[in-house]
Parts: sequence; C-alpha cells; structure tokens
Amino acid sequence: MPTPYDEIREAVRAVCDDKVAPNAAHADERAEFPQASYDALRAADFHAPHVPVEYGGAGADALATVIVIEEVARACASSSLIPAGNKLGTMPLLLAASEELRRRYLPPIARGEAMFSYCLSEPEAGSDAASMKTRAVLDGDTWVLDGVKRWISNAGVSEYYTVFAVTDPAARSRGISAFVVERSDPGVSFGAPERKLGIKGSPTREVYLDNVRIPANRIIGEPGTGFGTAMRTLDHTRVTIAAQALGIAQGALDFALGYVQQRKQFGKPIADFQGIQFMLADMGMKLEAARQLTYAAADRSERAAPDLTYFGAAAKCFASDAAMQITTDAVQLLGGYGYTKDFPLERMMRDAKITQIYEGTNQIQRIVMARQLLNG
Repeated sequence: MPTPYDEIREAVRAVCDDKVAPNAAHADERAEFPQASYDALRAADFHAPHVPVEYGGAGADALATVIVIEEVARACASSSLIPAGNKLGTMPLLLAASEELRRRYLPPIARGEAMFSYCLSEPEAGSDAASMKTRAVLDGDTWVLDGVKRWISNAGVSEYYTVFAVTDPAARSRGISAFVVERSDPGVSFGAPERKLGIKGSPTREVYLDNVRIPANRIIGEPGTGFGTAMRTLDHTRVTIAAQALGIAQGALDFALGYVQQRKQFGKPIADFQGIQFMLADMGMKLEAARQLTYAAADRSERAAPDLTYFGAAAKCFASDAAMQITTDAVQLLGGYGYTKDFPLERMMRDAKITQIYEGTNQIQRIVMARQLLNG
C-alpha cells in the first residue's frame, strides 16, 4: 500500500524526469540558472514545499521536503538547490522572526515569486563563522549594513537574503544578529559568478553590502541572537544537504545499473562479472544506509528533537561521503565512457563533491558529532 511519501516521490520524479532532467546538462555546460526547471518545480509546488500552509505554502513536513530535494537532485543537483536554498534562507524566519516578518516574506516564496538565500560565510569567516566582519549599526529607526558575504548560493537570482552581521563586536558570537535584506535595497550588489567544479547551474557569488539601510523591523529575532539562529538553522538544513547527496548518488547508481546490464565484454554483460556485482552491492548498501540515516534525521528535524544536532551532522557527513564514493564508482563502471560528457556520471561526480563541503565541511561535522557524544 503506497504511503503519502511514496506518492510525493512518484509525483516529483515524474516532473523531474519530464521537465528537469532534460535541462541538467545544458545548465552545467553553460553555467546558467535552470529557469525552465524552476518554472516546472514552481508549477508543481515543489520549489519551496516546506513553507507552512498559513503562509500560503504546501506545508510539507521535513521528510516530505527531503524526498522532494532528493528526487530533484537525482535529476539535476543544481536544480535541487531551489527547494534546498529556499529552506535554508527562510529557516531563520521560521525559527526566530516576528510574525510580521513571516507574513511579509514567506508568501512570495510560497507563490514562487521570489527565492531566498542565506548569507553567513565571508572571505575570512568560513568554518569559523563567528569571526565575521560584516557590521550592522542601528541609526534611529534603520539598520546600516556594511560588509561582504561569500559563497552565497543563488545570489543575484534570489530576491531576499538572510544576512548575519555583527551588532556588538565585543560580544563575539553573542553580538551577531540576523536581518532580511532585499536585492533591490540600495547598496546591495553582487560579484562575478564563481567558476566552480560542479552545481554550475546554481550561481554562487559574493554579496556586497555598501551602506545598506533597512528598516529596524527587518531584524530576525532579538539583537545578539543571530548566531544561535544560524546554528539552529544548519541543524535542520544539513538534513537537506544529505538529501541532495542521496539524490545525486541514486541518479548515478540508476544510470550505472542500466549500463552494466547492456555493456558486453568477453561475450556477456559486464553485470555478470562478480567484481562488478560486488561494486554494485557496496554502492547500494551505502546508499540505503545513508537514506535511512537521513530519514531518521528528518524525523528529528520535524520534532526539533534534542539530538537533531548530532543526527543532522551525521546524516550530512555520511550521505555526502557515500555520494562521493558512489558517483566515483559509477564513473569507473562506465570506464572511458564515464569520463566523457556524453554521459551524465562525470557531472554527478563533480556535483557530489560540494555536498562534502558546504553547510559545514565534513571535518566540521565530525567535530560537531564528537562534541555531542562527549557532552552526553
């Protein structure tokens, strides 16, 4: 008996097979935002499924959102950063913003009229996010923001940005606050798109904030609570990166399975060789283990469980490591063909790499997990 989650997966896969996958190679080759894929996801309400019903969204729970991202990533990793990026950008509002701010900014996301990006990293503040230099100073009834944010997914395409900035330099992490900045705010500009190894269809650019004045009510939560909001956000959204890794790995395994059953050497399909079978078995085993861990983390995200920090880090780390191994093995199974752009596996292998890096490198994830274990 199919579950509602099975039905969601089937619906997303149908849209992606028909209207997202055909754009994947072009978006990668041209390093262009896959607008046609965005339009297809928006038409099917899969562009930001996590937005609650009260703000005009589909109200998908954490597991349903994971399944959407997983299935989009199976077809096109760049396109999966549409639902994943929208959740990352809006999660601070869902966790800490005033009702006024939520009512203003979440409905346009739900309607697909805008996208939301998350601005935490800086040129000198990557893993050590608390060392950020971007400043926000209260001037009457406005905040004035100055600084540079780096590695911002979908920058320039997104209409809205959650920006973290220092409001009390003496307080270090307790002196960081979060704000909503609009692309149209005077003083907001963007750097040139980064020339990346993978996910080329999702633009990554610097965001420049030059004396950007925003209304005082665009602060998310109380002053000084921004760093805590940023970390709580990542607890939830690392699960979506795990989902992205799952989708990339599943797409690679699916393609490799079809290939090894058709490719013949020594008079028989190479799938008949035990060495190939062992590789496939390991790929499938790692993928399913990653999936179960990711879905367990999604359950904890939905409940905001006390052990979400551990499970979010574990799912992201394990699934991304598995995706890198599975895509690399999939390329190997195709031999020389896997190394060419005539087949999608070299793209999937390149796309998989970023899942081990962003939203906290896997080295940072291991630190997070170890601290959770040691602190009981």
